[in-house]
Amino acid sequence: MPNEGSGQGPEQGAGAERPEARLEKAVRVAEQALIEFEIAVETFRVEVENFSRLHHQKLGPMYTRLDELDAQIAEARAARTGDPEDVRRAQEARAAVMPMPGVDELFHDWMDSDGLSAEAAAMLTEQPVQPPKRVRPGEEARKLYRELARKAHPDLAREDDERKRREEFITRVNAAYARGDAAMLRELSEEWAAGPAPAEERLSESEELYARLEWLSQRKELLSVVARELEESAIGAMLRMAPDDPDRLLEEIAEQLLAQVSEREAELAGLVQ
Repeated sequence: MPNEGSGQGPEQGAGAERPEARLEKAVRVAEQALIEFEIAVETFRVEVENFSRLHHQKLGPMYTRLDELDAQIAEARAARTGDPEDVRRAQEARAAVMPMPGVDELFHDWMDSDGLSAEAAAMLTEQPVQPPKRVRPGEEARKLYRELARKAHPDLAREDDERKRREEFITRVNAAYARGDAAMLRELSEEWAAGPAPAEERLSESEELYARLEWLSQRKELLSVVARELEESAIGAMLRMAPDDPDRLLEEIAEQLLAQVSEREAELAGLVQ
């Protein structure tokens, strides 16, 4: 028979869980869920940004060529008909391809065939000087980035100094990932492994744990807004059309633009004969 006079039920025995233990577990689960969500948002943000830059870099000249052909077609049509409405349309089409006054003088030899040089663009946009080669970084870069983000994420820090250290480190990780620089990510992984181990965290009181859960919830709400804005942007909508191979989408758009250029050139040739 159990000792009725012991006053100790099974829930109060030596193996009983601390009252805060379940709350601590909930905080850890919420932290990991938030980090995974942040990784997903950041990887999509990189793809949106890279797609936008590569779209401008690779397809910008094609759009410029189409605008020039549209202007020449409108001018040829106006010259044939002499109609005031055709003349007005030709003037509007030509105005659409004229450079902004003073741009060449402003940037001097910073301009190249695709617009600003990489160095000038980096200075103006605060982007890495090295342009991305692909919309989506390679598999190795993605794997290294996820591993580093899970280990070094600032949300895992409780102390201000440790959070600052992690924020500075993860900024470098994000920049390397945006370029798809797997070699740099490997170096950063080695640096993190060799760096100071995070200080042992003391057990938190219930109030602190509840505050932590509330902060994590607020952070997730903010990230949800960022994610929604990315998804609803024009580039984000384009990326959703080809979630498995966004780089191929650029090639398909280029093929469509080349076909349009050929059509416009044929139309212009027919007008100037």
